[in-house]
Amino acid sequence: MMKQLPEDIDLLNDELEADDVEAVGDDAQLYEHFRVVVDKGQEMLRVDKYLFDRLTNASRNRIQKAADAGCIMANGKAVKSSYKVKPLDIITVMMDRPRYENEVIPEDIPLNIVYEDKYLMVVNKPAGLVVHPGHGNYHGTLVNALAWHMKDDPDYDANDPHVGLVHRIDKDTSGLLVIAKTPDTKTNLGLQFYNKTTKRKYRALVWGIVEEDEGTIVGNVGRNPRDRMQMTVLSDPTQGKHAVTHYRVLERLGYVTLVECILETGRTHQIRVHMKHIGHVLFNDERYGGHEILKGTHFSKYKQFVNNCFETCPRQALHAMTLGFVHPATGEEMHFTSELPDDMAQLIDKWRGYISNRNLE
Repeated sequence: MMKQLPEDIDLLNDELEADDVEAVGDDAQLYEHFRVVVDKGQEMLRVDKYLFDRLTNASRNRIQKAADAGCIMANGKAVKSSYKVKPLDIITVMMDRPRYENEVIPEDIPLNIVYEDKYLMVVNKPAGLVVHPGHGNYHGTLVNALAWHMKDDPDYDANDPHVGLVHRIDKDTSGLLVIAKTPDTKTNLGLQFYNKTTKRKYRALVWGIVEEDEGTIVGNVGRNPRDRMQMTVLSDPTQGKHAVTHYRVLERLGYVTLVECILETGRTHQIRVHMKHIGHVLFNDERYGGHEILKGTHFSKYKQFVNNCFETCPRQALHAMTLGFVHPATGEEMHFTSELPDDMAQLIDKWRGYISNRNLE
C-alpha cells in the first residue's frame, strides 16, 4: 500500500526533472521523498516500470535518470532502473535535500506585470528574484508573489502544478516570463515551448571579442561531473540534453561583446554554458568564472574600471528581452519586449565610454 498523498507525487515529479537530479555521494545526507511497500502478490517487474505505473505524470525517463543518480533504493540500497522488484520490497526515492511539505504562501511582493488577461499573464522579473520555491528558497519567490496577486481568483490555486509557471529563468537573470492561469492554457503554452515555436531573445554581455558576426552553438547540456553546481557541454552524445543557441553580435566594446542570443531549446543555464563553451563567459557570471577579469590589460586603472563595472551590474549580464507565442484562447500572435534593466544599461554605457577613451589604461 502506498504511504503517500497525491500532492507528494506531484512534488516528486518536479524532483525527478532530469536537470534537477543530482548524484549523491556515499557520505551525503539523504532524505526520503517517497516510499512504497511492494504487495505480496506482485510479480517481478523492473523498478522503473513499477514506479512509472504508480506516479502520475512522471515519465519513465525521469525515473531512470533518478536511478542513475542513486536516488532510487530497494531495501535501503541504491538500485539501477533494471532492478526487479519483489514482493515486500521497500522502494524509496531519496534526495539530498529535505522534502518541503508546506503550501505555497501568498506574499505581497511587487510584480512588474507587462500583460494580463483571464488566461495568462506576462511578467518582467527583476534580477535577484528566485522564480520557484526550492531548497533554501521557500519564501520570497515569484511563485509566492503570483499567489498573492491571484489570491482572490477562485479558479487559481498556487499549489496546483497544472497552472502557474510555464518556463523559468535563473535567479540572477532578468526578463520576461509567461504564467498560465488555467490548465488548458498551461498545456497549450507548454506544447509551444516543446515544439520550439515560441520566440525568445536574450541580451548578454560576454567576455572577449566574438569574431563571427553570428553563429549557432549545438552541444548537449548536463551536470558538470567535476562540479555539480555547474552545467556543462558534454562530449558524450548520449549524455545531457540536446541544446541549440543562436547568437548575433550587436556591439564589440573593447574587451567585451554585446550579443543577442536566440534559444531554440531551453536547458538549465543554456546561454551561460554555451557561451562559455565557445570561450566567451558571461560578464560577472560568478558560477562560471565571469566575475574574474578575463580579458584586457594589467594596468591598475583598467582593473579599477572593471571592478566598478562588476559593482554596477553585480550579477551575470543576461536579460530575457523578448517573448513571443500564440495566445492559447484567441490564436493571436503575442509579442513582448522588455527594455534592458538599469544595471545592464549602465554597464554597457561604461564599456562604450571605455572604448571611446582608451586613456583609462
